[in-house]
Amino acid sequence: MAEADRARDAAPFRIFRAGDAPDLNETDKMTLAGLTPIVEAGIGRWVAAGVGEGNVTKVLFSLPHMSLTYAWFKSGFALPLHSHDADCLYYIIAGSLKLGTEELGAGDGFFVGSDVPYSYKPGPEGVEVLEFRTVERFDMKFQGRTEAYWDKVVAGMDAARPRWDKERPPSARAPGV
Repeated sequence: MAEADRARDAAPFRIFRAGDAPDLNETDKMTLAGLTPIVEAGIGRWVAAGVGEGNVTKVLFSLPHMSLTYAWFKSGFALPLHSHDADCLYYIIAGSLKLGTEELGAGDGFFVGSDVPYSYKPGPEGVEVLEFRTVERFDMKFQGRTEAYWDKVVAGMDAARPRWDKERPPSARAPGV
């Protein structure tokens, strides 16, 4: 019996609670891939520019054949162009984002195939998304190959960061919440 089949048989029903969800960066679920000296330096600059202040990413549920992640990106968060080695389906819970020329809001979503580079920009209230994958572990491969690219990413973070300390998730702004 394959490992995924055993895990599926061992977990026919499971409850998860958002309050128990670990931060993605505190797990082994995502690894960095395709690192070059320029990409490594760029990631370092991006992190120093406030990555931790501009997003919250939690692993809500995880089995070898399925995972669910929650992410909240604050307004203007600079998400560099990247890809993953697994398909991903995104569902927008609250807020909005711009993906290419498309504006997407609550109830909208998009699919990104394995190894397809993408990026999006959170809207003025930020964005909360659910990320569904058919794998438990995946990689993140940044596509920015020049220092000039990372200069733009860091400048975007620097421009957005001053307003982040006052931001709450868009879903918390809904009437009655």
